[in-house]
Amino acid sequence: MRWRRIGDVIVVSWLLVAALFLAANWPDDGGHWQRLDAFGIVLIVAYVAPLYVRASAPVAALATSLAASTVYLAIGYYHSVVTFTLALAVFTVAELRPRRLSVPGALLAMALLVYAQHLVANEKRLVGALVAVFMVLVGWVFGDNANRLSERSRQLADLTARLRREQQERAHQAVSHEQGRIARELHDVVAHHMSVISVQAGLGRYVLETDPGTARRSLEVIAETAHEALSEMRRMLAVLRVSTQDTPFDAAPGLDRLPQMLERVRAAGAAVELVVEGEQLPLPPGLGLCVYRVIQESLTNVLKHADPPEATVTVRWAPSRLTVLVADDGRRPPAPSEPDTVQHGLIGMRERARIYGGTLSAGPRPEGGFLVSLSLPLRERDDD
Repeated sequence: MRWRRIGDVIVVSWLLVAALFLAANWPDDGGHWQRLDAFGIVLIVAYVAPLYVRASAPVAALATSLAASTVYLAIGYYHSVVTFTLALAVFTVAELRPRRLSVPGALLAMALLVYAQHLVANEKRLVGALVAVFMVLVGWVFGDNANRLSERSRQLADLTARLRREQQERAHQAVSHEQGRIARELHDVVAHHMSVISVQAGLGRYVLETDPGTARRSLEVIAETAHEALSEMRRMLAVLRVSTQDTPFDAAPGLDRLPQMLERVRAAGAAVELVVEGEQLPLPPGLGLCVYRVIQESLTNVLKHADPPEATVTVRWAPSRLTVLVADDGRRPPAPSEPDTVQHGLIGMRERARIYGGTLSAGPRPEGGFLVSLSLPLRERDDD
């Protein structure tokens, strides 16, 4: 901006000096022009000097130049020096202001320059008018193109800022989504394993003196459950680190680890039956983890709320859909007075199903007990 102001001063000063020099020294072979005097010098300064502030007040500069030029040409001073000044003033208005202002300004400048041709010989008036109009038109076209380019640059800057804000919003949404995912993972891991540990610890303490063998088996289940919980927690923490190349951790659990989970639940005192229908298909890791967590959360609720803790896990395979049913035979559904545990778990299960395009329903069965139903679409297989 500073260099533009310096350039403006240089250009306008050059126009002022050139106008004064040409008006004072241009030969008048036909006696058409008024000889330059002090008032003519004042008028030249009056229509050139406003261009010093053309960047900050372009319309006012053009209007002042047009008014002073009109008086200058009406008196009959040398006319050609006005053309360059008006062309620059029109260029500035077209560059910095909308067309509703620049077009009338350009037309007024053209009309004034056409009027100025009365000072030249008849045979030169048409050519002189065409040249003057062409110069003003060129100034307007260049200024208007600069205006359009500036407008596109502003729009591009606005679009860039909008895209940056949208990227930030998407980043915040991704962070929130990841926080929710981590919260669900922590809930599933902690709730399930701690429920098993709590049940086994209570059993071991109850039979510690009367049945040392059962107490010992309870301690073994507690140790195995704690070890698995620590492994899953270690895997989750490793994923959260910046770099995990040198940090080995277990893969995310899937249906291949379902038998171990069932054995752990059975060891905690629940009677669980597994029923598999249809031909098992390979699942992507994310989908397998979703099924595993839903079964895990459902059996955790069976341990905590079903009386007696008996359940049937049905895994039903179809070519395009996987259905999982966890039904318990307990006489009491999950207590509504425990929203922080039960409701959070159900919300987490539904969210997992929704992510993979599936549905999950949970509620009491008519014949008693509680049923959790998960339905997930499977990826279409290529038959070619």
